[in-house]
Amino acid sequence: MNAGHPWLRQAADGSVTLSLHIQPGASRTQSAGLHGEALKLRLAAPPVDGKANTCLVAFLAEFLGCPKSTVELVSGASSRQKRVRIAGLSAAALDKLRALAGD
Repeated sequence: MNAGHPWLRQAADGSVTLSLHIQPGASRTQSAGLHGEALKLRLAAPPVDGKANTCLVAFLAEFLGCPKSTVELVSGASSRQKRVRIAGLSAAALDKLRALAGD
C-alpha cells in the first residue's frame, strides 16, 4: 500500500497515518511535495495557540472530503514533524492523497 509512499501508511483497521513536515505561516495553505520521507504542507496559519494544527486538520478534511472528526493529530502538536491519522477514507480520497506528493 505504501510502496513509493513512505509518508503514507494504511493500518489493518483501514485508517491511514500520514507523516508530515509542516511549514506554518506560509502565504497560503498548500502541498509542497516531499521533504525527506514526509509530505510537506505549507499552512497559512501561524504556529501560535494551536492555529496551525487547526488549519492542518481543516485543510486535510476539506481536501479529502471527510469530516474533521475523522482527522486526528497523533503526534507533533508543537513540532513541524507531525503524524496524522485519518479514519474511513475512500479509495478516491487515498488517490488524492498520493497526488499531493506530486506522483
